[in-house]
Amino acid sequence: MHPYRTHTCAQLSLAEVGQTVRLSGWIHRKRDHGGVLFIDLRDHYGITQIVADGDSAALPVLEGLRAESVVTIEGEVKARLAETVNPNLATGQIEVFARSVTVQSAAEELPMPVADEQPYPEDIRLKYRFLDLRRESLHRNIMTRVAIVADMRARMAAAGFNEFSTPILTASSPEGARDFLVPSRIHPGKFYALPQAPQQYKQLLMVAGFDRYFQIAPCFRDEDPRADRLPGEFYQLDLEMSFVTQEEVWETMEPVIQGTFAAFAGDKHVTPAGAFPRIPYEEAMLKYGTDKPDLRNPLIISDVSHHFTQSGFGLFEKIVASGGVVRAIPAPGTHEKSRKFFDDMNDWARSQGYAGLGYVTRKGGEFGGPIAKNHGAEGMARLYGELGLGENDGLFFAAGKQADAAKLAGAARIRIGEELGLVDENRFALAWIVDFPFYEWNEEEQRIEFSHNPFSMPQGGLEALTSEDPLSIKAYQYDLVCNGYEIASGSIRNHSPETMVKAFEIVGLSRSDVEERFGGLYRAFQYGAPPHGGMAAGVDRIVMLLCGAKNLREVSLFPMNQRAEDLLMGAPSPAEPKALRELHLRVVAPVAKDGQSS
Repeated sequence: MHPYRTHTCAQLSLAEVGQTVRLSGWIHRKRDHGGVLFIDLRDHYGITQIVADGDSAALPVLEGLRAESVVTIEGEVKARLAETVNPNLATGQIEVFARSVTVQSAAEELPMPVADEQPYPEDIRLKYRFLDLRRESLHRNIMTRVAIVADMRARMAAAGFNEFSTPILTASSPEGARDFLVPSRIHPGKFYALPQAPQQYKQLLMVAGFDRYFQIAPCFRDEDPRADRLPGEFYQLDLEMSFVTQEEVWETMEPVIQGTFAAFAGDKHVTPAGAFPRIPYEEAMLKYGTDKPDLRNPLIISDVSHHFTQSGFGLFEKIVASGGVVRAIPAPGTHEKSRKFFDDMNDWARSQGYAGLGYVTRKGGEFGGPIAKNHGAEGMARLYGELGLGENDGLFFAAGKQADAAKLAGAARIRIGEELGLVDENRFALAWIVDFPFYEWNEEEQRIEFSHNPFSMPQGGLEALTSEDPLSIKAYQYDLVCNGYEIASGSIRNHSPETMVKAFEIVGLSRSDVEERFGGLYRAFQYGAPPHGGMAAGVDRIVMLLCGAKNLREVSLFPMNQRAEDLLMGAPSPAEPKALRELHLRVVAPVAKDGQSS
């Protein structure tokens, strides 16, 4: 007999009744019924009930062990009485009567519960992540992640992609965040960078003639904490294709992404492949107030500025006259809502740093609220008629500079949809956001910068870069969104060296800067580069959505906290003086606000 187990804790059934078996696992729960001890023994695969009574030599040993101790049980499989069968367990028709027990590892008193799923402080969960990972929901999420990644790999291979591994130690790249730098011992004063993405390498693979590349790529970005991204590192399904238009990228990847979603969505509906909406960026910002709209929410934002150019409501008229906008967000069927609902929305907007969220109430055709009173019943009737609203629908307004009004309207649309129960929770709504601006204006630094990916092809190519207003140029750039999250981003790449130089000159880099910073890619484009494009899909976010988790840390093995600290391993930590000398580095203490070293 095997020294540890003849079966896993999910295998035994009525077919093994009467057999002597050996099981190993963790003590999940203990229940003492007055001389009869019941133990749920857990391993990776499932749970088996163990029974020990006064006739068992295992009883005194098991009684003295804490939960999460690891034991090996040898005993006889018995059928449960009909009234004690547990239909929720794969092994619920049997139990094992313990004849003997071997303690493989006794557990100390636990710093956090494992058997119970109630919320627990995150710092404790991360410090004792090995215990946290034993919890059923998190263990299940991680195994779902494994299955999702395997499914992605299989679908990519079936679509003709080959998996390549690109370097981890590389050069700095302008992906929009700070690099993690790695000092070189051999080259004093010089640094490698951990890749923010394998962008340049995958383009070089296309230049090298490999045609279709993918990998499940680790990416590293030294960013400030964000709710929708893990600190430090994350994983993406990275891919690139040669001789393709952006439409062909979409047509190739929709079956892959949709197929993975459908395989793990359970009863939820997934947007069919070939039917992903393609929404221009400007339309998304107008209708949804964001470039990652949740299409499960039916509310559509409208620009109603023209209704307030001459209005009795002076505040909106003044905003429009000064170049601002007024955006309207419908609130259907709110005739039964009290005034408090509308006032609470206004208070919420103020709590988000805005001046407020205007509103109009309507019940049985009668308009209410200061805006309606000042704008007039006729004006409100025209506005409602244009928006297709009914006699019992409310309306909210976000007014101000275009960017601010769009942001507030987008956030209000989400909140109103949730408050009114309008969001369809049984859908994964996928869509492409297309035609992103190639450049944007940095108000703080008063300069033009790349809007998305600097390696994208501008629509119109070199001619557009030389003859058009840079802020009017669109890019062959696209995002894939799902339920309010950006889950992928990509573009058709710029494969022309002269177009590449001109694109960077507009943001202030010279030809020599391009040659120095992106020399590998720049040189490669001199020797025959195919038109190519691709994208990268966020593995962590996709898994989070499919698991129904609310936090990326619920689908990752060993995440950092929001301060970018690994509480389990104690990273980051000071380096030994000897290591610093070998790397030719000296630590400079940060300067406190009072000017003193801290």
